Amino acid sequence: MYKAKIYVTLKADILDPQGKAIKQSLLTLGYDETKEVRLGKYIELVLNVDLYDVAVERVKEMCEKLLANTVIEDYRYELEEVAV
Repeated sequence: MYKAKIYVTLKADILDPQGKAIKQSLLTLGYDETKEVRLGKYIELVLNVDLYDVAVERVKEMCEKLLANTVIEDYRYELEEVAV
């Protein structure tokens, strides 16, 4: 079995209004060192597969079909083997 840790973020050239709102709030609270804020998603999945290559392929398919909007978002993932 494998655990997938998936990080989905907006592409660099896509505006992030939620990130801008958080940045403004942090500045208002006195966190003047805040330069930029980008918001994203973190997803964990446990896959009941035995082979690393199969886990990689399945995670890529999941990201491409559902978990990330690849028009405006990038994704990356980490896989680690977990005990049964």
